[in-house]
Amino acid sequence: MGRLLKIFGTVILLLTTQLVYSQGNSYNISFEFYNDTFNIEVDSSIIVNTPTELSEQYIKSSYNKINAGKYLSIIKTLTAYKEKNQLNDWLYYQLIRKTAQQISPKKENYERYTFYKWFLLGKSGYDARLTIADNRIIFYVFNDEDISDIPFIMFKNKKYMCLNHHDYAYADLNKVPPHDMISMPEAKEAFSYKVTRMPDFKPEDYYEKQIQFSYKHKTYHFNIKLNPDVETIFANYPVVDFESYFNIPLSKETYGSLIPLLKKNVSGMKQKKGIDYLMRFTRYAFLYENDEDNFGKEKRLSPEETLFSKYSDCDDRAALFFYLVKEIYNVPMIALLYPTHITMAVQFDTPVGGDPIVYKGKTYSICEPTPQKEDLGIGKMSADLKKIPYQVVYAYEPKH
Repeated sequence: MGRLLKIFGTVILLLTTQLVYSQGNSYNISFEFYNDTFNIEVDSSIIVNTPTELSEQYIKSSYNKINAGKYLSIIKTLTAYKEKNQLNDWLYYQLIRKTAQQISPKKENYERYTFYKWFLLGKSGYDARLTIADNRIIFYVFNDEDISDIPFIMFKNKKYMCLNHHDYAYADLNKVPPHDMISMPEAKEAFSYKVTRMPDFKPEDYYEKQIQFSYKHKTYHFNIKLNPDVETIFANYPVVDFESYFNIPLSKETYGSLIPLLKKNVSGMKQKKGIDYLMRFTRYAFLYENDEDNFGKEKRLSPEETLFSKYSDCDDRAALFFYLVKEIYNVPMIALLYPTHITMAVQFDTPVGGDPIVYKGKTYSICEPTPQKEDLGIGKMSADLKKIPYQVVYAYEPKH
């Protein structure tokens, strides 16, 4: 009798467990996202199977399953967070990546993880597309900006950039047939790579880096606060146009540890000397190495990346110099691109002698932020560049 009661009790327990599971068919996930804990509820109706074989049929059937399921609360939570925190598209994509990782970890199945990224980005309104080539899932998004160094395809006069190219380092993704792309009818928006606002990081996640340089026989010391999450944000960031690149800001804590001190250091100087100070800070406070030796490819570091990178090249220093001058003096500037170099020129309150640059009727003075053979002062151009043609790739005019 006791044995029968035990068996009966086990059966009741199993039935009760199954009932609880069927009633509680959702679960919560949470993860750290910069200075927040992000929470969403995932319903079992949006969980798709791991593909036994990657195919267009798998993508479409998985889409139909989720599209008929309870996914709207996730999209509403994502987009509400985006609006509240003023996330640029690139940072919003980082949030989508982390969300997809929680629903379907990348290491468990790359194809399903990529499928979820595509679904979440597309349902957020972006014209995101999937295709299959050489048994690989390729992820594209519509973008109408000047982006280089990543694969893209043209389809119906629209340019689609590859969002997962870094996962296929040795593949020629430019040859993927665009007509086979799978899209969502409601997904129309273009994706932007512009980063105009950095997220708020936890102050305790910063570390201090000591930087020093000498100016006019005096040594200046800086303890700059830096956050390693910045490196993660820009790990797969492409080469954007110079206007977008130069205007990537510093994060709040890094800004507060550097800009006020620089302002204090130049406060007693006239404009020319103060900008000369910033030029030499950018030139001599950091070690130089070209991108090919440093990264094995062209990579433009944001101003904040340059601050914590061991090495930087002329692109990186031009962007940092531009940012510092803009924040402290906010004067007109132009970026001069040569075949193998980029430098800056500033429009001063009063013209500076040397090798003037006239652009659209205004006179600018060279301010070389990268080490050269000569110790170049303001207005002086490297002898190697004097007879080489250049183009103005960005002209900054302050908005008063």
